[in-house]
Amino acid sequence: MGQIELRVFEFRGWEVDLARRELRSFGSVVPIGSRAFEIIETLLASDGELVTKDDLMKRVWPGLVVEDNTIQVHISAIRKVLADDRDILKTIAGRGYRLLGDWTARQENTTTQHHLHERAQSPVFPFTTNIPMATSPLVGRETAVEQLSDLVSAHRVVTLTGPGGIGKTVLASEVGRRLFPKFQGDVLFIELVSLSDPDLVPSTVAHVLNLQTHGENLSPELVARAIGDRRAMLVFDNCEHVIEAAAALTENIVRGCPNVCVLATSRELLRIDGEFAYSVLALEVPALEFEGSQDALDHSAVQLFVARTRSLRTDFEPSGEKISAMASICRQLDGIPLAIELAAARAATLGIQQVAGRLDDRFALLTGGRRTALPRHQTLRATLDWSYDLLPEAERRLLRHLGIFPAGFTIEAATAVVDEMESSVALGISSLVSKSLVVLEGSEAARRWRLLESVRVYSLEKLAALDEHGRAMRRLVEFCLLLFSPLALGSESDVMVDDLEEYRREIGNLRAALNWALSPGGDAALGVALAAAASDFWLGVSLVAEAGEWAGKALGQLGDATGTRSEMVLRCSLGYALIYTQGMSPHARDMLLGGLALAHAFQDFDYQQRASGGLWLFSARSMALKDALAFARKYEKVAGGDYLQSHATAAWMIGIPQTYMAMHGEANERLQRAIDHYPSARRRRDMMRLGADVRTSARAHNTVNLLSQGFLDAASRTADSAISEARETNQPFVLCVALAWAAGFVALSLGEFDKARTLGEELVHLAYKHGLRPFYAVGLCIRGSLAARSDNPEAGIDPLRSGLAEMQQTTYLLFYPFFSTELAAALGAIGRFDESLEEIGKALRFAVETEYRWFVPEILRVQAGLLVLRGSGDPALIESLLRQSMAQASAQQAVYWELSAAVSLAERLRVVQKHDEALEVLAPVYGRLSEGFFAPRVKLAKKLLDELT
Repeated sequence: MGQIELRVFEFRGWEVDLARRELRSFGSVVPIGSRAFEIIETLLASDGELVTKDDLMKRVWPGLVVEDNTIQVHISAIRKVLADDRDILKTIAGRGYRLLGDWTARQENTTTQHHLHERAQSPVFPFTTNIPMATSPLVGRETAVEQLSDLVSAHRVVTLTGPGGIGKTVLASEVGRRLFPKFQGDVLFIELVSLSDPDLVPSTVAHVLNLQTHGENLSPELVARAIGDRRAMLVFDNCEHVIEAAAALTENIVRGCPNVCVLATSRELLRIDGEFAYSVLALEVPALEFEGSQDALDHSAVQLFVARTRSLRTDFEPSGEKISAMASICRQLDGIPLAIELAAARAATLGIQQVAGRLDDRFALLTGGRRTALPRHQTLRATLDWSYDLLPEAERRLLRHLGIFPAGFTIEAATAVVDEMESSVALGISSLVSKSLVVLEGSEAARRWRLLESVRVYSLEKLAALDEHGRAMRRLVEFCLLLFSPLALGSESDVMVDDLEEYRREIGNLRAALNWALSPGGDAALGVALAAAASDFWLGVSLVAEAGEWAGKALGQLGDATGTRSEMVLRCSLGYALIYTQGMSPHARDMLLGGLALAHAFQDFDYQQRASGGLWLFSARSMALKDALAFARKYEKVAGGDYLQSHATAAWMIGIPQTYMAMHGEANERLQRAIDHYPSARRRRDMMRLGADVRTSARAHNTVNLLSQGFLDAASRTADSAISEARETNQPFVLCVALAWAAGFVALSLGEFDKARTLGEELVHLAYKHGLRPFYAVGLCIRGSLAARSDNPEAGIDPLRSGLAEMQQTTYLLFYPFFSTELAAALGAIGRFDESLEEIGKALRFAVETEYRWFVPEILRVQAGLLVLRGSGDPALIESLLRQSMAQASAQQAVYWELSAAVSLAERLRVVQKHDEALEVLAPVYGRLSEGFFAPRVKLAKKLLDELT
């Protein structure tokens, strides 16, 4: 590639002045970085021919190894300034670049410029820098340093923005240090923070650059003229309080000094031509679920905490609870380096747990920064005071009010709380974003903003100090009430659970509004109305326990709302929540009965259905099966509204108690009708209304009918499909139902122990996480049953006893006889026969008294087996129990339980050499099976038949 004379090249109004190192558009200088200019110069020299990436690297970065991404950064910068003419810079994929166009050259009087350019390349004096050596390693910023190093060579002005304490100064200093050895010019740091008068900016810069200027009042133009062709990188630090002066000087330097680039730090942009905005991000913090994991140490925020703590305490070692506490601290401080350094300094003296527990008082706690730091960086409060004091009063007021939103806000929410015109609020938010006090987040379709947590706490303090907090919170409650009111319209509402994302984003704000309204200094009437309006929402987002918590608090402060629709809604909400979280308590029943009475008084059919459904659920789960069936029949009689929905729901409600009362044929038919005819469009809405998913629940309960009737393949498939449907709902209480039936009744009964273990453990963890005590009890019992059936039966006794005790405490008794029988079998397996027979006797009495007939045949069979194990049982009694088991199972059309008893009886008969009678007992029952030949009991039956014949 040949040499090119120092001429001016022109095309379409563009001028490339090689002598002055300028790119001009119709005579005006266009800011562009030195490396980017060298790329243009190299492409011009090729006269439109292809220049490969390798050639560009050798010419523009001689002796350095650079990546393709670095070239791409500079190419993008060139295209940005070319604007509408960006197409003249053409990329040849995988090869290189061409500069298109008929560029014409003209010779100018370049003697002076050429002389100055040469002087810039070969200065008399060595290049200098005033950036001091780093006193400690820069943690978590290596990628940012590399990116900025590329950007500074591609753009004439790069501005680092971000909130106070984010590390802009440290990052800019490190970039300057890294670039100085290869920059071939001065790298100078100009600190503007101490300037109280913007007019002092030009003289401050002139002093640092040691410019030979005269006169008292230096202008930006004079400074730029004095710099001339000197090659330098200037770091303007802390521009925000003198932003206009800093912008004016930078603009003049860019226009008049072709060999100078500027790296600025500011909480807002300079807003000048050619400026590249670089937002400095917070350090990486671990997600909540990884808080206690060793992986937390891989996150840069935690690494900084560890490094700073070790600098003060050399014996510090992160482990165990310390890691969890550090991760929590870093997350609460939003990964802001200054705040983390202050917290680490306190942790070195107070201990990590003390710091973690006192972050609510972070402004008193996070003080004592380095003595050499700027005063505003020595405490967290001072850092925020600096930013707040720079704001005009209108923006201060806006910032104070935005502090009441813990979950972020929309323009509409902010307007409602600030109580001003939306246009002025939007402009204010935009300004606060540009000053790094408000953070934009969310998608284009759902724009939201938020304050960093420390800024929010600071804003709330200011709000309270000016006695504005109460008024702002009242407006937040009113906004939430307006937002959530559509969800309070019950079955008339068009709002579906599928559309809850808008509401889900407001959870933190809703909690804040309810907390304030239902507190001593709040507005109870507004709080009661909001709690009622949001009651369905909590169920819709799987926060069942929280639904009960807010309903309970609101009911305690009803006041003038006593006897209103709000009380009706809150009673039903609390009743359902108590059933799922605490079990079938008298308080839950009272709540639902009161809600039903009010629903009748208001002739509100929707809430008559809800309350009746809750009372039915209460009765079914507490084993008052006759009452449950009566409630279901009553529901069926008054079913109205959506015909398919109402009658499918009634079929589901009737089919469930029938299942456990061993009316398997009719129960199967009703539950299948519910599955087939329940309208999918109503499914998610009714999860909020009825506290259950009709389709999942119907499938889960119907596994008992299918299993009992001997349709074992169908039972297993139905259990699997119930789980699949439940997962689609994303509702923990729905999934718990599917898991409990699949792992408990089906997998254990069919000997699918691996499956039972997997599903059972998922049930335990899910129920524990969401506070669903009844299902946690079932999970414990599944765990105990699996242990009891292993080589160490004794290991299953404690979890079985714990689970059964929890079932009794929560009055969740649908599984009680099943697992009581499991406990009896485990006790018998280790020779504790008296206890085992007592336990099986209790299970049988309970099943008979509650008409839990479906499992009675199996209880009788296990009772006979325990007598056999004891070795001193009456043979006639044992045989009688087994024949009773078979007879009851036969009457129930429960082929599987009849087969189970027949196998046990046939084995007894074979022992006493009654082979023909054993065959006569077993063969007819086995012959009625049409599927399920994989099950261990069915295989045993087949093996026994083969031996008998």
